Amino acid sequence: MKLTFLGATKTVTGSKYLLTIEGLNVLIDCGLFQGLKELRLRNWDKFPISPKTINAVILTHAHIDHSGYLPVLVRNGFKGSIYCTPATFDLCKILLPDSAKLQEEEARYANKKGYSKHKPALPLMSSEDVDKTLKLFKPIDFGTSFSFENKLTAKFIPNGHILGSAFVEIKNEHTSILFSGDLGRPNDLIMQSPKEISAADYLILESTYGDRNHDQTDPLIQLEEIINKTTNRKGVIIIPAFSVGRTQSILYSICRLKKLKKIKDIPVFLNSPMSINAMHVYCNHKENHKLSPDECKSMCEVATYVNSIEDSIALNLKHGPMIIVSASGMATGGRVLHHIKQFGPDSKNTILFVGFQAPGTRGDSLVHGAKSIKMYGEYVQVNAEVVCLDSYSSHADQSEILEWLKNFKKPPKLTFITHGELHSAIALQEEIKKHFKWDSHIPHYLEAKELL
Repeated sequence: MKLTFLGATKTVTGSKYLLTIEGLNVLIDCGLFQGLKELRLRNWDKFPISPKTINAVILTHAHIDHSGYLPVLVRNGFKGSIYCTPATFDLCKILLPDSAKLQEEEARYANKKGYSKHKPALPLMSSEDVDKTLKLFKPIDFGTSFSFENKLTAKFIPNGHILGSAFVEIKNEHTSILFSGDLGRPNDLIMQSPKEISAADYLILESTYGDRNHDQTDPLIQLEEIINKTTNRKGVIIIPAFSVGRTQSILYSICRLKKLKKIKDIPVFLNSPMSINAMHVYCNHKENHKLSPDECKSMCEVATYVNSIEDSIALNLKHGPMIIVSASGMATGGRVLHHIKQFGPDSKNTILFVGFQAPGTRGDSLVHGAKSIKMYGEYVQVNAEVVCLDSYSSHADQSEILEWLKNFKKPPKLTFITHGELHSAIALQEEIKKHFKWDSHIPHYLEAKELL
């Protein structure tokens, strides 16, 4: 059995792992590279193996850095099945069409304004590619085993990251492999804790926050302070948020703060069609999270939904105090860019980031003090207060990863540390060695390893 690392090596994006056994090729995750240009260019490169030779894809969850390359794979010849949990499929039915639509819109806008060096600018994928992709999905419930040509069996186990997210356990008669996906946190506001795992011969472990621990301050207290501070200066709070996971956590928090009268009853707008659609999926999969039906309903009703482009444009003409939650979470695209362009120059406003900002993204630049960012071919001055709260992260931090690893009754033969910047991966590797004496390895891009 051979494992080849086609993404998420010394970076947090582009998750793709190819498992090969006796002519069978199974791809675990199929994500887009994001962030630095050198990484994003990999999305346009010829795929390392022919997509026609891939028999199946298994998804750990729906986030675009784990699922977003699927339409490109299909366009280039993949015709196999795509396995995931039912909630992941429902989310992919929202995220993948939206991703293609955004790319098509940005290509059209670039051609209209003439700021792209490509003539014409083209989208990476089309809506037609997405339609073909969604027909290949095969949802499988948590805990239900499924097999591939009697050579491998696989199973989804809840990992607490977002709705439908899973560990992927793959076995044959000799070897077991566990893919952590994005490991969730034990005390998430919405998601249930990751399931304990006691054994695996090989472990592929994420390390997004492998070098640090999250702020232990109650995120509600932090959010309350930021909202009240901005409200008192009659400012606008712009919250770039991932459509799945972070948006729901933020809206649930705002709902609780309003109910407790910790913040004023200022207007809240959710300006992302993808996020709006995802809200309903949470209410349809109550078994995947710990909110009661009433809590889920309140979360869905705390914001005014902004669907049309006309209403989105009109939102920029409003005055604070108000809160706008919009995608994308790293300010790499989407409607949030127009809000940053409109409200970013005014110092009474706040731009609040509530998730990991990959190097090379506009979010990362702003968090690290940039006073201007390039959008739509021009530079925009940013005088607004910029804040980043990692206490809302849905990724386990270093201590939480180590605590979860304590459930293993015996060490894996080898732990592969992926899905983290190099400094994060190295720090986690050192801690694993210190606490458990396990053998671990940080793979490089396109590296292949034989699993015995």
